[in-house]
Amino acid sequence: MSSVDKSGTYKLGDRPVRRLGYGAMQLAGKGVFGPPKDHDAAIAVLREALANGVNHIDTSDYYGPHVTNRLIREALAPYPDDLVIVTKIGARRGSDASWLPAYSPEELTQAVHNNLGNLGLDVLDVVNLRIMFDTHGPAEGSIEAPLTVLADLQRQGLVRHIGLSNVTRAQIAQGRRICEIVCVQNQYNLAHRQDDALIDELARDGIAYVPFFPLGGFSPLQSSTLSGVAERLGATPMQVALAWLLPRSPNILLIPGTSSVEHLRENLAAAELELSAEVLSELDGVAKAA
Repeated sequence: MSSVDKSGTYKLGDRPVRRLGYGAMQLAGKGVFGPPKDHDAAIAVLREALANGVNHIDTSDYYGPHVTNRLIREALAPYPDDLVIVTKIGARRGSDASWLPAYSPEELTQAVHNNLGNLGLDVLDVVNLRIMFDTHGPAEGSIEAPLTVLADLQRQGLVRHIGLSNVTRAQIAQGRRICEIVCVQNQYNLAHRQDDALIDELARDGIAYVPFFPLGGFSPLQSSTLSGVAERLGATPMQVALAWLLPRSPNILLIPGTSSVEHLRENLAAAELELSAEVLSELDGVAKAA
């Protein structure tokens, strides 16, 4: 049994995936823009992820742009039958590497076709609609227009399942009136826990919750409590932060990203960490102190 097997499984749409997956964002260049610093290393990371049992990869054609999807295709095609590739639309990159909304029907349709072409697929397993009303986090506003476009692309057979990213509870409710929503991808980690109640609600409805920035993102988690627990367990703080997420709720699917094979192996080994009730309670205090 690999480390990833110990994370368990959960259904993403109609496909069971291991709960510890891989996020491809960091395979692009600095600032998620341009080609990777080391092309061969990027290919090696993707192949190592699958060799260790990962069967859920998160990506987007606006990473690079077009960089990570082409790397995934080069490294992994023809794809294993059990691999689920989840992508995102709703944003584009400016020439200055800025992140810009891209919600027009033409932009959304082109984004789906770009993902299909660069990944070398006839149909996308899951497409998340990324909401960009506020680049710093979820902000209220109607998502009906862009989601209706994506739902139409689903009816055309280009997309199997639909998810939402960077959304509020009200937007999720609105989305579920338009089409089936199989996953929600929001920021959530040991210190950033605004979605606590939402995660439990989604779990009751069988909807996957995929935390982005599970390790803090561009500002890695810093906590003396986290460091102390890690030292006692003989693990890294990031391994403990990932291990804390797995028992938090069965519908949580993890997609930690890295451009290093060594760091990838460390992340996947987090599934082997067993945290006692006392340790979990201690770690819960990190959010209260943040």
